[in-house]
Amino acid sequence: MAAHPTGRSAPALPPAGGSAAPSGGATPSAPASTPPAKGTVKVTATVATGLSAPWGLVQLPDDSLLVAARDTGRISRIDPKTHSVTQIGLVPGVTHTKGGENGLLGLAVSPDYGSDHLVYAYFSTESDNRIASFLYDPSRPKGEQLGAPDTILRGIPTGSLHNGGRIAFGPDGDLYAGTGETGQRSLAQNMSSLGGKILRMTPDGEVPTDNPTPGSLVYSPGHRNVQGLAWDDQGRLWASEFGQDTWDELNRIEPGKNYGWPTVEGIAHHPGFVDPVEQWHPADASPSGVAYAAGCIWMASLKGGRLWRVPLAGAKASAAPQAFLDGKYGRLRTVVALDDHTLLLTTSNTDDRGTAHSGDDRVLQLTVS
Repeated sequence: MAAHPTGRSAPALPPAGGSAAPSGGATPSAPASTPPAKGTVKVTATVATGLSAPWGLVQLPDDSLLVAARDTGRISRIDPKTHSVTQIGLVPGVTHTKGGENGLLGLAVSPDYGSDHLVYAYFSTESDNRIASFLYDPSRPKGEQLGAPDTILRGIPTGSLHNGGRIAFGPDGDLYAGTGETGQRSLAQNMSSLGGKILRMTPDGEVPTDNPTPGSLVYSPGHRNVQGLAWDDQGRLWASEFGQDTWDELNRIEPGKNYGWPTVEGIAHHPGFVDPVEQWHPADASPSGVAYAAGCIWMASLKGGRLWRVPLAGAKASAAPQAFLDGKYGRLRTVVALDDHTLLLTTSNTDDRGTAHSGDDRVLQLTVS
């Protein structure tokens, strides 16, 4: 096991679902060959119902789940066996604008959860977006199991729109965060700003010594609004991103590369910028979370109401994207890989932009190939 530049040991294999193994489940095995052009999706269970604007979702080592309620700042525990939902605590200072995209967003679980019991959250306040860690102690009374926030990063630009919010621990043990440019387009190319970027930091918020720019948390610039992060079986980072009016994107992220916003949107073949691996019109996508399983990237879509399957051959798509669940469950927000053929998927119909039906919002369990 190689030593990480920060002094920590890096896992031998990358995690599933864009989270370290404790929060994303088992690490998928490397596919023996390129996955078939067409796959399958079967909804096998409803894990939880009655959730309010769920955003972040992670799995703990005991197979229970933690889910973040964007609008209220509440974190709850889901027991997948009994389907019960119990509040563990409230993140203080969370701000949500009605009709907006700010609030309590992504969750991640410490790679050392077995010893430190830390849960991380990305959330909006009146002044900024920030990332904090919290001690989770299930032995405490219900509703009081979440410790006080230990803020590891503040100063990410905030607004009612384009707040990014996805966080995930990578196979290197570092924490990655996707941010938005809050509608201020110039921030995406401003290397002094944390907005419109993918950031990489140590678990305590410090700059890793091998980041692309010494002393900077910026891992990649030129993003409009990053919504999903996941690593494949070879440790490559993938990210989903909201476009504006023309193209939403799935990007293969390389350290220090520039992804073009606001100069370009979608595949542009522009010198100095990296083109997305796949692109969609917003009506078909408006992508949110992504996960890796069965040799494919699985991308949840909000406006499109679809789960997209993108089979991979190395760092490229090996076949055209395939859509599943088209409109059946409404808006889809977060996808987590539990193992190489099992996903969790959240709906997002109570977020002021969808049409809520009885039971919304919910967490679904899927078997995929």
